[in-house]
Formats: sequence, structure tokens, C-alpha cells
Amino acid sequence: MERYTYAKEAYAKSGVDTEAAIKALSNVRISIHCWQGDDVGGFEGSGDLSGGIAATGNYPGKARCPGELMADIDKMLSLVPGSHKINLHAIYAISDKPVERDKLLPEHFSKWVEFAKERGLGLDINPTLFSHPLAADGLTLSHPDEKIRRFWIDHCKAMRRVGEYFGRELGITCVNNIWIPDGYKDTPADRLGPRQRLKDSLDEILSEKIDRRYLIDTVESKVFGIGVESYTVGSHEFYLNYAAKNDCVCLLDNGHFHPTEVVSDKIPSMLLFSDKVALHVTRGVRWDSDHVVILDDELKEIAKEIVRCNALDRVIIGLDYFDASINRVGAWVTGVRNMQKALLNALLLPHGTLKALQDSGNFSKLLALSEELKLYPFADVWAEFCERQGVPAGAEWFAEVEKYEKEVMSNRK
Repeated sequence: MERYTYAKEAYAKSGVDTEAAIKALSNVRISIHCWQGDDVGGFEGSGDLSGGIAATGNYPGKARCPGELMADIDKMLSLVPGSHKINLHAIYAISDKPVERDKLLPEHFSKWVEFAKERGLGLDINPTLFSHPLAADGLTLSHPDEKIRRFWIDHCKAMRRVGEYFGRELGITCVNNIWIPDGYKDTPADRLGPRQRLKDSLDEILSEKIDRRYLIDTVESKVFGIGVESYTVGSHEFYLNYAAKNDCVCLLDNGHFHPTEVVSDKIPSMLLFSDKVALHVTRGVRWDSDHVVILDDELKEIAKEIVRCNALDRVIIGLDYFDASINRVGAWVTGVRNMQKALLNALLLPHGTLKALQDSGNFSKLLALSEELKLYPFADVWAEFCERQGVPAGAEWFAEVEKYEKEVMSNRK
């Protein structure tokens, strides 16, 4: 408390209210991806991943069934501050017998709703348009075969109804995100046709109007994928325009762009024209490699733009990475806490002062002050935030992960 008192006074001299920052961060729900816990395996037993998705590594102890995955999520939640959402894929439906994806119903996710209600969590959903025989050639909603396209359209419709069910039952708006792996390995002979088919498919999927209190629809772009290096149907330009014209939200995954592009720079532009922007925060190393989120410069810049734009209630923050080479619970906790640290760092900056310096052309002072702020006692405010939330502030949380691995995860053979 003594260190926090010092930090509070230090920030106050720069016009920053640490109590307001802590309160603001306490209200941010991060959508935490369930698939970090089992390497995007799901409960269908469908085998290897496909659709340009790869989880590398074979660290022991991954979750093999709903009970194990939920237990691992509980352990993760006990080590991160705040109240959040769990992001599900369709392949995490829970049923006593196999159910085809286009036939999934809300009842197949009722156990997840029970899980969320007991813990005060929200739920998000994603149709799973990969790792399936009807996606074997890398085409789904843009497929030239109408029967295959119909299957995936019906699947996406079904998941929207599941998402509405989540929103109604939990009283927390569900985000339904559509990402497809569609594209071609080599230069296509027709770029327009697949995108026309994708547009028509999305038009039908979204034709059923659902109250946005319960469900928000998002569409996610990608620059390329494994096996579709030359052409991606669902490009950024396609979805940016589609979302603008069709009352849905464009989702930016910061691993889905060229390595020299930064999502932080896109956020303020999109907020000028869109009510909401959605994010999948990951860490690409040379490509969309979905490494665990660390507190690097781009993560800090993403958080700064959210806060500078006064958009904590307009930017939907989700995480999307899966590392099978390290302890999976540890990977979860590391990424969630780093997202929160980046947000707190942004909330502790005197944005009004910095903006005034920029607008007045005082770039010397802007640079000097920005650099000095990097050494302010951010860690002491983070420690106070964690203490109030009842979770460890420092690296001592990892001892809990090691204990859980020894007592629980190591018994999964």
C-alpha cells in the first residue's frame, strides 16, 4: 500500500488519477479463447487441424474433454484479475452423440452456459469452418459447389442462434465471429467470383435479424494462410466494405496482416466510421504464428489507441493464440495479464497533455515527457489492482501453475 501511495502521488503530478484507471480496467471484459487449452482440438474427435491452422509443440497435459478444459479455465481465471468472457468455437459443443455442424442447437452448449452463469462470465461464439471433410479443399462459404456452400451457410446460421441464446441467458452480449480459410495456393483465374459467392453467403447468413443486445456479428479478414498464399477470399478490403454496408463489425486480428502493418494505426481510422471495432490480439512472429501475447510495443500501442479514442466501450477485445510447446494454462495467464497490463499502462498516461503538446507543435517536450513516463511506477499500480482483485501481482502466480501441472495435468496420459 505504501508503494501504491507513492505511485498515486507521482501520477497525480502528471494529472493522472490512478483510482480512475483501476476502476476503468476493472470494467473491461476480455474475451478469452478456449482453444489455447487443447490446441484447437475441440470435442468432435475429428483429428488433425486443417484450413491453414497449426498448433506446434507437444507439451504434456492438454485438456481432452469438457471437464478437463473447464477445470483448466477455472485455474486460469483464478490467476487473472477481473471478470471476463470465454470465447468458444462450434467444435466445443457438448453432446452425448455426434452432431453435424449444420445441425447444432443451443442445447449442445447448455453446459457452457451453466459454467458461465456460475462464474459471472460472458460467452462468445465462432462457427468452425475448418478441420472438416467439407473444408478439405480449403473452400467453404465461397465454394463453387452449392451443396457444400449450403452446409456452411446453415452452420453459420446455427451458430448465430447459439450466440443469441448465450446473450439472452447470460445478459452479456455475445460476439459471433465468422472467419473462413478460403483461398488459393497459386494465382487464381477468377478473383471476383469467389468473393461474390462469399458476399451472397454472408447476406443469407445475416438475413435473420437478431437483437444486438444479445448478439453482435463480426467478420475477420486475413492476408494469407498456409496453402492459400496467393489469394484469400476474405481479405481486409472485402470485409471492411462488407461490414460498413451490412450493419456488422469488422474484426482485426493483428497476426492477419503484412508484418510491416500495425493494427494500432487502423483502430482510430475505423472508429471514425464504425460504432464498434473488434480485435483478436495475438503475436505473429514473421507470419500469423499465434504466439502468446507479450507486453511488446505493438500491444502497448493497440491499448493506447483504444484509450486515447475513449473507446473502451467500443472496441471488443478478444485474444487468439495457441501454443502447444509450453504449459497451456501458463500461456493463457501470461497473455490475459499482458493485455490488461497494456490497458493499464494506457490508462495511466496523460493523453490530454500529450495531445496538447502535439497540437502546439512542441515535439521536443512531447518526446521528452513520453520517454520519462516510461519509468513511472506502473508496476505498483498493477500490484494494487491485482491485490484488490485477489490475485497474485507478480511472478508468484506461476507457482500455482506448476502445482496444478504436477497434481492435475501430469496425470493426463
